[in-house]
Amino acid sequence: QVQLVESGGGLVQAGGSLRLSCATSGSIFSIIRMGWYRQGPGKQRELVADITRGGSTNYADSVKGRFTISRDNNKNTVYLQMNSLKPEDTAVYYCNGVPDPIRGYWGQGTQVTVSS
Repeated sequence: QVQLVESGGGLVQAGGSLRLSCATSGSIFSIIRMGWYRQGPGKQRELVADITRGGSTNYADSVKGRFTISRDNNKNTVYLQMNSLKPEDTAVYYCNGVPDPIRGYWGQGTQVTVSS
């Protein structure tokens, strides 16, 4: 059974910070690249950051220098530290495998709203 539980979203003013967490099952977490995706109002879902089990990372240009993805292999958890948030970062954030969702499954996501 796939387990992807995102948390940590909320309402924040522009320039603020949030830290998102994604709890996964161990069997999935140990073998794949994980990423954070987001889907803003009226937009397609996009990948914003990903990380290998070994810790290599990639970022979308729109978040580079502001967001940091990390993972705790012992806790089967992926994090996204988001700093200097902008209104255009408003979206539902999801974690999942990269490049494809795990067995086609998506969690409930966590809402991030950035006010100007």
